[in-house]
Amino acid sequence: MTDATLMKIFLLVLVLSVAAFAAGCGGNSGSSTGSASLSSDDVAVVGGEPVTKATFQDVMHQERISLKSEGQTFPKPGTADYTTLQNEVLAVLVQDAEFDQQAQKLGVLPTQKDVDNELTQLKKQYFGGSEAKYKASLKKQGYTDAEVQQQIKIQLTSQNLFNKVTASVKPTDAEISKYYQQHISDYVVQQRPVEEILVGKNKQALANQIYNQVLKGASFAALAKKYSQDPGSKDKGGKFTAKKGSDVANFDSAVFAPSAKTGVLLKPVNTPEYGWFVIKPLGDTKTKTTSIKQAQNTISATLKQSDANTAMDKWVNNLAKGFCTNKQITYQAGYKPNPDPCAALTTSTPTTT
Repeated sequence: MTDATLMKIFLLVLVLSVAAFAAGCGGNSGSSTGSASLSSDDVAVVGGEPVTKATFQDVMHQERISLKSEGQTFPKPGTADYTTLQNEVLAVLVQDAEFDQQAQKLGVLPTQKDVDNELTQLKKQYFGGSEAKYKASLKKQGYTDAEVQQQIKIQLTSQNLFNKVTASVKPTDAEISKYYQQHISDYVVQQRPVEEILVGKNKQALANQIYNQVLKGASFAALAKKYSQDPGSKDKGGKFTAKKGSDVANFDSAVFAPSAKTGVLLKPVNTPEYGWFVIKPLGDTKTKTTSIKQAQNTISATLKQSDANTAMDKWVNNLAKGFCTNKQITYQAGYKPNPDPCAALTTSTPTTT
């Protein structure tokens, strides 16, 4: 495993959170209704749960490493770029605190055993189970084991909440039928059986030679076996079922051209992607339609994922709005985002799940 891969795993939750939810989290200058009060060691208190300056600095440290790996410079404190990054990181930390509390209420907060099991799997997958290699990679990148475990816990919490919130999401038969009708063109395919030899790039002379040999009666199958660079058809006599719109453009245009007659060898075709082809249509173009019954499982999975994402987005928005409305977020001086994200949430049209 490369250190870059470790970094991607480690920062996955942070990146996804900033991209998806930064606009959905916010604060309020009112008092927290939870049990904890804002101390000098905190950047915020969310529903009674403190977000410490140490945690904030840890995440900023992670961002510094991430930016460095991408050849970018970490912004200087006091600049507009630093303020933007600070606001994004605070949004993530606020959401993490909200998620943590909701996961506990819903009984899906991951345990230390869950975190340990996930970390063990990551070590097996990327380090062959070697503790030494894992620690060496952490040291090289500047991470700590505790930071990795914290990120794993955040990721598991997010996934557990997603599974809980979307557990009942299931598309109806009517929705599946509507989707099928709206995307009917995706299920209607024109097909044509052909013989083809992929000769390759910069091989026009060889393509012409093979073309002339076939014209003179040479076995297409034998020539395909000898010359074709297409492993999927060379040992099948060059036989291939072309599907309109699925193959590279020049190949597709040649096979499905009105002038392409069944049983008549086409002149060699050049494609930018693969080079030269020798092609002979074996049958007429036929239209094949995938029935709704055949497509039902695929459509259901597509709709379920889309509906689940929508349900989760609404749930996250409502969660953030609840914390804002009840003034459950308090920021330390110098850390409160401007403009206040809560302002947009508490003045917008109510969202229902």
